[in-house]
Amino acid sequence: MQRNFILTDLMKTGYHNDLEDFIDMHTLEKQSFEYTGEYYTLHQYDLDGFDRRIAIIDTRTTNERLHSETFNDEVKKRCDLLHSQGFHFIKANPWESLPNIEEHTQYPTIDIPHIKWTGGVSWFWFYMYRKHLGKQYNFVHTNKKFDFLYLNKTVREHRVKLYKKLNEENILDNSLVTFHGLDNTALPQEYELPGVVKYPYRGLDQDIFEKPYNETKFSIISETNDNANDVFMTEKIWKPIIAGHMFVVHGNPLYLQKLRELGFKTFNSYFDESYDLEENKNTRVEKLQKLCRELKDCYWEDMYMLSKGIRTHNTNLFFNREKLSQQINKTLNLFLEFVDSR
Repeated sequence: MQRNFILTDLMKTGYHNDLEDFIDMHTLEKQSFEYTGEYYTLHQYDLDGFDRRIAIIDTRTTNERLHSETFNDEVKKRCDLLHSQGFHFIKANPWESLPNIEEHTQYPTIDIPHIKWTGGVSWFWFYMYRKHLGKQYNFVHTNKKFDFLYLNKTVREHRVKLYKKLNEENILDNSLVTFHGLDNTALPQEYELPGVVKYPYRGLDQDIFEKPYNETKFSIISETNDNANDVFMTEKIWKPIIAGHMFVVHGNPLYLQKLRELGFKTFNSYFDESYDLEENKNTRVEKLQKLCRELKDCYWEDMYMLSKGIRTHNTNLFFNREKLSQQINKTLNLFLEFVDSR
């Protein structure tokens, strides 16, 4: 058994509980993890007794302290000391994809060998599993008033392209649509999260309300990225899977293929999913436009009846802790391999 020690919060930003919960779900047979979120308690541990020593640096953009010169100086001082004691470093922002992180200057601006902890496929699966496990929902897919549930918030180029394409042909004229960052399009109040008058920029994206799913035929999932570098799955895919809602995805190429590799099933028996193989971004948007035009007038009742097994399978798999732990193991193994390579 190899023993691993992790300082989960180098600068006490308060983020470590989520990271520790993630690590706790591992099932690696020959690895144990011990951790603390308190830098000033390190003296209480026999660090020489561990096979690996790791420190996590919080790089979330929501951490306002990152831009403080005093904060950065203290981070550097602590990293230098820990590095001399055999620690290796993870810069953690699993709420984002690697391409999104690399678009901007990384704070804190400390130059030290490290591995990045980004979202990939495991983070939001873990987060949504933990948030929704055991909750009782009433999803009923027998009476649909609207064609699509199409939720957008942050303005991104690929989202604007598809949004405009769908509006060009009035494909969204009978749908529940939001685009808070573009034209402030919002849900009618009766379809908004209970108690929410104005949807906030942060804080509620992972919440689920049954009514919009029960009364729409399909989710158009407007994922964070559409590049070909890294499949990034957020709460946007897990919400319709929890809800048993049929979906199309505007995201990375091979997104659906990755979903199937994880054990989930998609709807290629019921409609054309060839858009998932298209690397050209504009062509992918055109294929999605064509598909949504066709779905608008489809026999959705038959689709929901015939796809019940797929949708039930997906929901059950999402809440399968063993399957989730397998993906968490892969993430943790990347960190351990990085340490061993130094």
